[in-house]
Amino acid sequence: MENNVKGKNKCHRNSKEHHDEHKKENIKEEKCECENSECPNSEEVNDERELLGKRIKQLEESLLRSQAELLNYRKRKDEETSRIIKYAEEDVLKGFLPILDNFERAISMDDDNLDDEVSKFLEGFKLMYKQIKELLTKFEVREIEALGKEFDPAYHQAVVMDKDDTKEHGIVTEVLQKGYMYKDRVLRVAMVKVNE
Repeated sequence: MENNVKGKNKCHRNSKEHHDEHKKENIKEEKCECENSECPNSEEVNDERELLGKRIKQLEESLLRSQAELLNYRKRKDEETSRIIKYAEEDVLKGFLPILDNFERAISMDDDNLDDEVSKFLEGFKLMYKQIKELLTKFEVREIEALGKEFDPAYHQAVVMDKDDTKEHGIVTEVLQKGYMYKDRVLRVAMVKVNE
C-alpha cells in the first residue's frame, strides 16, 4: 500500500512540475499583465502599443485628409455646375448682338419724314428691334453705359483717340459699338472713342 501512496505522491509531484513547466512556456506566449516596469515583457508591450498608436494616428489623419479632399471636390463641382447653369445662354445671347447692331444701323437710316417709303419699311424693323431688346432684357442682358463716362478697360475698348479741350482726359466721347453685360459678366466690351 505504501508503494501505491508513494507512487501516487510521486506521480502527483511529477504532474505539478509538469504543470509548472507548461505554465512557464505559456507565459512567454501571453502578454505580460504585470505592472512592474522591470518586467522583460513590458518594454516589448510598450513598443507595440507605441507602434499601434502611431499607426492609428496616421490612419485618422489620412481619413481626415480624404474627407477634406472629398468636400473640396464636391464644392468645386457644385460651383462649376451652378456657373454653367447660370451662364448657359451666354453663347446664344452673344449671337444676338450682331443682329441687334444691324437693326440699329437700319433704324438709324430713318429720317424725320414719317410718310416716306423708307420710314414705313423701317417701322417693321423697329418692331423686331424692340422685341429683341425685350428678349435680351428678360435674360438679364443690359447695355454698358459708356458715353460721357470715364474710360474703363474692363468695359470699354479704345479704338480711336479724340482731342477735345472742352472735355476731361480719359472720357468716352463717342460709342462706336455698344457693349453689353450678361448678369454680372461682360458679354461684349463697348468700342469707344476716348479723349486724350
